[in-house]
Amino acid sequence: MLVVNPGATRTLYPAELKEILSIGKAEESRAWLSWWDKISPGETPLRELPGLAARLKVGSVSIKDESARSVLGSFKALGAPIALVRLIQRLWPDHDLDARGLFEGRYRDMLTHFTVVSATDGNHGKGLAAAAQTLGCRCVIVLHANVSVEREKAIATYGAEIVRISGNYDESVEEAARLASLNGWHVVSDTSYDGYEDIPRDVMQGYGTIAAEVVEQSDSWPDRPAYTHVFFQGGVGGLAAGLISYLWEFHGEHRPRFVVVEPQQADCLYQSALAGRASRATGSIDSVMAGLACGETSPLAWKFLQPGVDDFMTISDDDAVNAMRILAAGSATDAPIVAGESGVAGLAGLIVLLQDPQLARKVCLDGSSRVLLVNTEGATAPATYQELVGETAESVLERQLAWRAKAIA
Repeated sequence: MLVVNPGATRTLYPAELKEILSIGKAEESRAWLSWWDKISPGETPLRELPGLAARLKVGSVSIKDESARSVLGSFKALGAPIALVRLIQRLWPDHDLDARGLFEGRYRDMLTHFTVVSATDGNHGKGLAAAAQTLGCRCVIVLHANVSVEREKAIATYGAEIVRISGNYDESVEEAARLASLNGWHVVSDTSYDGYEDIPRDVMQGYGTIAAEVVEQSDSWPDRPAYTHVFFQGGVGGLAAGLISYLWEFHGEHRPRFVVVEPQQADCLYQSALAGRASRATGSIDSVMAGLACGETSPLAWKFLQPGVDDFMTISDDDAVNAMRILAAGSATDAPIVAGESGVAGLAGLIVLLQDPQLARKVCLDGSSRVLLVNTEGATAPATYQELVGETAESVLERQLAWRAKAIA
């Protein structure tokens, strides 16, 4: 399903939004992250896929590959640590706690009895757990019924205490808030709610690193974007808001067309577009795209999405699995790429639109379109990845290395 957003605007980046998310703060967050040893040095690859572009009959397809960002395996490594650092700085304003010192563990003794808690579908919780372990504080993660044991073990590896509930993601968010209130803990969530915006804002600001790198790696200028279309994953809207804010501020009224893609059964952003306000999903929420299985839009993210996103659409789980296999297969001209279930949403959406000429016209996709996708995760659940793709992530990476060696020769 597709809805063209009647509220989308093409103006200079609004001042009221710049007060919340800005290029300046994104660059500061990016500098801080360079001091964390869980982040890989240098930029993640911006890969060109000329074979796929020819197959889809568009001008070009590029994919920012966040699977290579961190040992954590996803873009979430950019958000949780920034939010945690800024939270600690706000709580101890008189201690002059610098970000570098926090990431180097110099304040571990004073943080021993400080506890953070969050609900997660997997990747955010792992990012928060790893950051808490580095800084020296305690971390409690609430998991809902549909989070796999494999993802639970990956989070626990970084020292988090796990709390399981029988409900869905939104109920795990409620449980994390209840535990925080009961125990005097601090919620570090990537979704906002009434009275809770500072930390989700900081999470989204960390994601701006991705957009900053794209601008540097591509032939982008303020009045001449390298891309005509940018596809983003849905979820609660945080990733899209973090990247849109940067690209909109940089390009102003010349910004690309922004398309948000989410699962059919977790369509909170699509429903928000229909209602004109932050709304809830209408489906079962459960999806193979675990990181996007969210039932309620983040009101803070919606402040950016409502005026900034041109199109909202939904895809099926089968669409996502097909996209995973396409990227894993590669071709003579395209490197094989390991992309997790949520990481391929943008590509899946692009394919769905191009299969229907009428839908393609609605979003102005044609043979001259230059499309940017963001692969937000690698095989964060390796067994699930192998089951869906029919090949291990290690095997795909081996083929990727062989492809690169042949391309260089």
